[in-house]
Amino acid sequence: MATKSETLAAALSTVLPGALASVTVDRGEVTAVVPAANLIAAMRDLRDRPELRFAMLIDVCGVDYSAFGNGAHAGPRFAAVYHLLSLAHNWRLRVRAFAPDDDFPVLPSVIDVWPVANWFEREAFDLYGIVFDGHPDLRRLLTDYGFVGHPFRKDFPLSGYVEMRYDPEQGRVIYQPVTIEPREVTPRVVREDHYGGNR
Repeated sequence: MATKSETLAAALSTVLPGALASVTVDRGEVTAVVPAANLIAAMRDLRDRPELRFAMLIDVCGVDYSAFGNGAHAGPRFAAVYHLLSLAHNWRLRVRAFAPDDDFPVLPSVIDVWPVANWFEREAFDLYGIVFDGHPDLRRLLTDYGFVGHPFRKDFPLSGYVEMRYDPEQGRVIYQPVTIEPREVTPRVVREDHYGGNR
């Protein structure tokens, strides 16, 4: 007898045969990879087809694969990952769509399919720099409007590029280059012969 995950994977392959790049089942979770060009049509089918009925978008998050698997990832760098829930069938699905251009990552917005994607896409834009084409109000959500860069990218420096402070002479908040010198912190390891009470 097929498991619930295997049943979902089979339904995806049957209902959306040309729209998906791949479908995998790992640890009881189903992941479908959708090319960016097919994303909107595939998402509408996932929501509307009676065999699937993924009526609820739970989350959208950005991912930077530049350091994934110690550099073993050979595909595009940026992706958006969508988590869907079908209440009718009690199924969960992860959909991954890769942005084709690493220098300027763009994916279509799914707001017309699920309006709840609004702030999720703004967060992915803010933290990863993924632009969602068709988003009605794509602007920063968590960082300041003057923030430089996208802090969840793997190449973003830990100390950032600029720092913000209040200047009492000017009576306002100003931005200036980071004054913190980068340093590597290596923890000191203390080894004791009888650590933990084994004497």
